[in-house]
Amino acid sequence: MQHQMSEGALLDANGALAERGYATSEVKRYQRAAIKAPWYRIKEWDYYCVLTEDFGIALTIADNSYMGLLSASWLDFKTQQQFTQGPMISFPRGRMGMPESADTGDIDVAHEGATLAFHHVPGGRVLLVDYPAFAGGRGLQGELFLAQPEMDRMVIATPFASAPRAFYYNQKINCMPATGRITFDGKPHEFAPDRAFGLLDWGRGVWTYDNTWYWGSASGLVDGVSFGFNIGYGFGDTAAATENMVFYDGRAHKLDRIDWKIPASGFDNAPWQFTSNDGRFETSFEPVIDRAATFDIKVLRSIQHQVFGHFTGFVVLDDGRKLKFKRFQGFAEEVQNRW
Repeated sequence: MQHQMSEGALLDANGALAERGYATSEVKRYQRAAIKAPWYRIKEWDYYCVLTEDFGIALTIADNSYMGLLSASWLDFKTQQQFTQGPMISFPRGRMGMPESADTGDIDVAHEGATLAFHHVPGGRVLLVDYPAFAGGRGLQGELFLAQPEMDRMVIATPFASAPRAFYYNQKINCMPATGRITFDGKPHEFAPDRAFGLLDWGRGVWTYDNTWYWGSASGLVDGVSFGFNIGYGFGDTAAATENMVFYDGRAHKLDRIDWKIPASGFDNAPWQFTSNDGRFETSFEPVIDRAATFDIKVLRSIQHQVFGHFTGFVVLDDGRKLKFKRFQGFAEEVQNRW
């Protein structure tokens, strides 16, 4: 069952989801003030990832109530190296001003020598980073424009079975062509819209303490046409809808369940497999870089493996067309959190 949500408030008077399911636009109104759960369970983040065949960047601003985060990652696919760094902010408790919509509201945060900003501008979004101390003083600076023409997105609202006032409201916007320049270690890197594509992961919610999620995403061109997909599970109870969705020429095509087969050897160079229950999404994945990170202070713990690489396979669109893709760039991740 894949239930498509209608417009309205995200939460009811008791702080529970008013409706659960998926959408292809921002149909639900998120309001932090409407939450009826303890403040320390509220998690809010904006994550952008922009990739080319040779390099990429990821930027995060997160307010997880008792811990805020500014994070930057630089990815070099030629050398198979990655650099990730960012300061933490103690007990922001909503003061970071995370917007209540993915379509309006700017964010500017500076802390311990790192500055990140995400702005809305006509026709798209601007990402700014200024982090001189990044990667041991190599430095990371620059500005990117992500074009956002009229296009569908993945939107999902899921509850958590063990906590009636816990929920996850998430929007993923794929396939945004990127233009700009990022300088890493004194070397400028140009992002051009015919080969650089951005993704926004906009998450707001009340999370349970212990959970593990799986998420995969890719954006680019197939035969000159905009193409991408979002796959995953572990983000609450997905009985009403999954977040599995394909985007082709700006339009969304909804998928049902997708089985992840990660090699028993772990997150090395062995291929992964993805298989849908209805035969519409069959893909292998070849890892290139494992952006692994561990934060463990016993009560709080996060073990992340965001693996960048290439997808090869096919997808069947809603109208029955079969699209094949080969060495299509993206990532797949496993994240375990106790937060």
